[in-house]
Amino acid sequence: MTFRQFAYRNVTRNKRTYAAYFFSSAFSVMIFFVCALFIFNPNVKEGVIASIAVQAMMAAECIMYVFSFLFVLYSVSSFLKTRKREFGILIMHGMTKGQLNRMVFLENMIIGLGSIMTGILGGLLTGKLFLMVGSSFLGIPSMPLYVSWQVLALTVSSFVLLFLIISICTSVLTRTNKLIELFQAGQKPKSDPRSSVFLSILAAVLLIAAYYLAATATVATVYVRMLPVTAMTITGSYFFYTQLSVHMIKILKKRRPFFLRRTNIVMISSLAYRLKDNARMFFMVTVISTVSFCSVGVFTSINTLSKQFREDYPAAVGYLAKDGSRVEQQHLMEIREELSAKGIPYESFTLPIKYADAVSSTPGSTAKQLHLISFSDYRKAVNMAGFTFREQTLTGSQALVMIASQRDKAYLTERGMTEYTLKENNLVIREKGYTEHVAVPDYLLADLDEDLNITDFDEDIDGTFSGLVVSDQLFDLIAAPAKIDRYTGFYVHDFEQTMGIAGHLAKDGAVRYDMSKPYAITISGTLQEVQSGLYSIMLFVALLIGTVFFIAAGSFLYFRLYADLDYDRRQFATIAKIGLTDPELTKIVTRQLALLFFVPIGFAGVHSVFAFIALQKFFFLSIASEMGVVLVSFFIAQIFYFFFIRNRYLRNLKKALVNGGLR
Repeated sequence: MTFRQFAYRNVTRNKRTYAAYFFSSAFSVMIFFVCALFIFNPNVKEGVIASIAVQAMMAAECIMYVFSFLFVLYSVSSFLKTRKREFGILIMHGMTKGQLNRMVFLENMIIGLGSIMTGILGGLLTGKLFLMVGSSFLGIPSMPLYVSWQVLALTVSSFVLLFLIISICTSVLTRTNKLIELFQAGQKPKSDPRSSVFLSILAAVLLIAAYYLAATATVATVYVRMLPVTAMTITGSYFFYTQLSVHMIKILKKRRPFFLRRTNIVMISSLAYRLKDNARMFFMVTVISTVSFCSVGVFTSINTLSKQFREDYPAAVGYLAKDGSRVEQQHLMEIREELSAKGIPYESFTLPIKYADAVSSTPGSTAKQLHLISFSDYRKAVNMAGFTFREQTLTGSQALVMIASQRDKAYLTERGMTEYTLKENNLVIREKGYTEHVAVPDYLLADLDEDLNITDFDEDIDGTFSGLVVSDQLFDLIAAPAKIDRYTGFYVHDFEQTMGIAGHLAKDGAVRYDMSKPYAITISGTLQEVQSGLYSIMLFVALLIGTVFFIAAGSFLYFRLYADLDYDRRQFATIAKIGLTDPELTKIVTRQLALLFFVPIGFAGVHSVFAFIALQKFFFLSIASEMGVVLVSFFIAQIFYFFFIRNRYLRNLKKALVNGGLR
């Protein structure tokens, strides 16, 4: 038998232990491969959606590659710790440190190359299905399966490099302790798990504080609290597993009637060691699962925005001609001709937008120029859009702040009412509330509150509003505005029919007001198509990454469980001698596994719920149903995973007990 054959047989003999690690690695390779199939598919046409889809897939490739590196590194280091006794036997029979390192290197490369081949084969088998699903998410015709040399080269070179680096690192870092220590590895009696009262309290305080800050965050403070809350949650989770959980087990042990009841003494005593030994693994599973839940949940919830699209774009085509524009009539005529050519019946309405300079404003806002429309025009625009109008007529100096989107309603509590004095005639304008409907879409007007603090983080953020609706009397008194723009809305029954209309004016459905053009325009049909495509591809990528993370999290539990199988076999064999029955063994194992499987997932679920509560601040509509579906879906998947692992583990444990002649 050659040295290579020896390394190969080492892997095949331990296939049960390596199974989860192998298949998780192969699954990561497969997802990486099918993403590359999408990126290098020649049928991916040019365009905004396709371009962003390719960028999203490339980002997914990078995330999965980095995660795969960390996953493989942790997995290999865990396996090496469980093989110390085996290493001791090999060294006792004359194996040198160099040969040991070479053996570890070869074993890792065998598993790695096997994972790469299996992953690519799985990718070839599922690639067509992946492209069909991806095309469906993007709303484009299904793409044929096309395997280019770039796809194979990228996948093979990336993962060969990954396994090569990790194999070199692990073989170099393999410690050859004294023989006696290697032989005693796993045999030494474990010391009683210890915990620090201070760190246990710190864990509870950090988690409670993080949950409180997340639950009480407002749309203006959620950005500020995001990083501290994340850091507190991660730190609190780590100390929860390493300190607080052990402390809680100790408290349970002190409740003697409960501790001594039936098989609780076995389950609880063993659980304390398991929690302490696997604290870092549980911590990683919790973090990874939380990231999976949140990433999928966030992008699922973003689709909520599409539900209010019709209210955000009341006119199927909105056209704003800037003051002095010479192309207004030509563009409007072209739009009318296109609508007529497609047989789309429409009604149009034009309203003026006056820009008035303000000499002062109180309190807070430093708006210098106000965008004003009259109340009559606002009411007519709302009626033309088919919405029910319920707002009271404005009089005198009263004004309503125009929302640019239904999303702006989440920011209403963050903004106080302002009073302005106009430069032209010292007229006073007093804000008294907000419009119920969007009259002019967001892209077509400059922001009213450009200096609002919440805009410091992102210029495209919501909550900046777009102007004021003033009483008809006040609007008429502004005789010498700084400039006058004209907004024309084309209203149709089914705005989806307008997709592609005025494509020569706005290829992707919108020209923003701040672009250096004499006009701004929105085409609802095209915008909805682009928006839904972007949301779908983001959700699709999040699902891919979330699935990889979720399977990896389950794999951590799986191979860690099988790493402890020998210890469990000895433990239950000893208890069996004093009368442990099969039903009692099944009950103890089931309860222990349930706790090990569902505590990290449940903990991740709690983290995610508070993250979603904070996220809800950005949405006017409730995202509870979308979040609930995501969490329940993951939970159901975990239940299936639990029963699959439980049945295999129980079968292996009972088989080992029977073969050992101990039952």
